[in-house]
Amino acid sequence: MDFSLFAHMERLAPDQDHQTLYEDFLSLCTMADDGGMRAIWTGEHHGMEFTIAPNPFITITDIARCTKQVKLGTGTVIAPFWHPIKLAGEAAMTDLVTGGRLEMGIARGAYSYEYERIMPGLDAWEAGMRMREIVPLLRPLWAGDCAHSGEYFSFPATSSAPKPVQQNGPPIWIAARDPNSHEFAVQNGCNVQVTPLWQGIDEIEALMERFQSASDGFNGPRPKIMLLHHTYVSADHEDTEIAARELSRFYNYFGAWFQNKRPVSQGHIEELSETELAGNAMMSPGNMQRDLTIGTAQEVIDQLKRYEDLGYDEYSFWIDSGMPIERKRASLDRFINDVMPAFT
Repeated sequence: MDFSLFAHMERLAPDQDHQTLYEDFLSLCTMADDGGMRAIWTGEHHGMEFTIAPNPFITITDIARCTKQVKLGTGTVIAPFWHPIKLAGEAAMTDLVTGGRLEMGIARGAYSYEYERIMPGLDAWEAGMRMREIVPLLRPLWAGDCAHSGEYFSFPATSSAPKPVQQNGPPIWIAARDPNSHEFAVQNGCNVQVTPLWQGIDEIEALMERFQSASDGFNGPRPKIMLLHHTYVSADHEDTEIAARELSRFYNYFGAWFQNKRPVSQGHIEELSETELAGNAMMSPGNMQRDLTIGTAQEVIDQLKRYEDLGYDEYSFWIDSGMPIERKRASLDRFINDVMPAFT
């Protein structure tokens, strides 16, 4: 099983300096590269200090400057916010600039907060349909002289300029959850990225079953599947409990952004009260400790072995958590030095 890092800038308070936060983010990326991780993933989000990532191609180009060999993935671009010609061209240019290190993760998007600002009236169904029209166009655009007439896009013969460095273009990963999205990814020769969020081993097993079912019905090479999960490698059991409380807070805010009901000012959502945090039983620290990949090095190894036995090809360490950078670095260091060697 390969390992990768999934990370963004995250700004919790107005007094935090963006430049310092970006330098902290880059420090995690260089740790991942120096530590032998296969890839770094960073995504696309708009108008949210909770996840700062307006254009992953810009970020990836800069990460390439301070890393040597790690693959650099969009985790993920929000397909409905892109025209296929523009997406193919920017991806190819990024592949060129990074020396052929780009991998393309693509999703329909998840936050209605972003939909109503970038494409008012867009819903999850239409976003998914737009993604399904865009993805099959990328490789023909990279190959050149691709013409298209579809429901959302129409254009005469067009070739990506420049061409990607990688033959046939960068690998494509689709963020999938329901059986239809797994089937779409597999049938289009794409790898699959799944995110069970806080839902634990039952969801991790169910997502693999959907992927296996889609792969069994495909007459071609089996794509890869990556599991993206919040991870914390603790120094001891007391440290695990602290991480569970931090991740409980993170998921409470994640849920608030997802529900899109609270006021937002200057990119920050209205603060949750301690009563609200304590009253959300679904996101309790106990549930976080039970359902996320957190614990001492040996406890994390045991969990990862279970995911590997299920058939996952890659495990992505989701480090966004609202934790201080020192705690993120310490956890990632323990993952690289104490956990990853158990899988070599």
